[in-house]
Amino acid sequence: MNFWRSTIGKKTVMAVTGALMLLFLIVHMLGNLKIFFGPTDFDHYAHWLRTIGEPVLHGAWFLWIMRVGLGLAVILHVVSAYQLSRRDLKARPTKYVHHQRARASYATHIMRYGGITLALFIVYHLLDFTTLTLNRHGVEGAAYDNVVSSFSVWWVTVIYIVAMLSLGLHIQHGFWSAAQTLGVNRPSRDRALKATATTLAVLLTAGFIVVPVAVLAGLVD
Repeated sequence: MNFWRSTIGKKTVMAVTGALMLLFLIVHMLGNLKIFFGPTDFDHYAHWLRTIGEPVLHGAWFLWIMRVGLGLAVILHVVSAYQLSRRDLKARPTKYVHHQRARASYATHIMRYGGITLALFIVYHLLDFTTLTLNRHGVEGAAYDNVVSSFSVWWVTVIYIVAMLSLGLHIQHGFWSAAQTLGVNRPSRDRALKATATTLAVLLTAGFIVVPVAVLAGLVD
């Protein structure tokens, strides 16, 4: 508890949970790209996700274990971010002078408001593709048709693109921040770490955005 209450403890929790979510996003993006192989392959992939761990695990147990784990990671990440933000505001009650605004404040605003945007998007995304509550097609097991149906609506695609752009900025700044928190950065590695952060951000953003854009353009139907 002392570790959790400390500033470095909260930053470490943010870094570790962020790394776990980043790994999930990479796998999730690669899985999404299977939609370009057609409905049979994509639906088979979606079905396979529900059978991971069988026969040791029953049905979709693996998916639920993963969802619970990711949910805890998101909660810890958000709570840590909120509490660190409150501490930062209390430690600096007066605003920066306009011409002397620290460069860090730009990254802070991106992480703070981008994080809020992503949190809202996660809720919407789960209601669209997990519970199928907001999905126009909304048929259990018809993953391909559900994706095409949702992204055929232009404003849904716009919401998705805006969220993914926020995700890219979040990853770029978050990766570098996590490297500093975990002590991975060194003067000799800084350029490589920054390049890695930018590359991951660009690839993930592009990888996620290409699916809804392809659906809306009629390349995937």
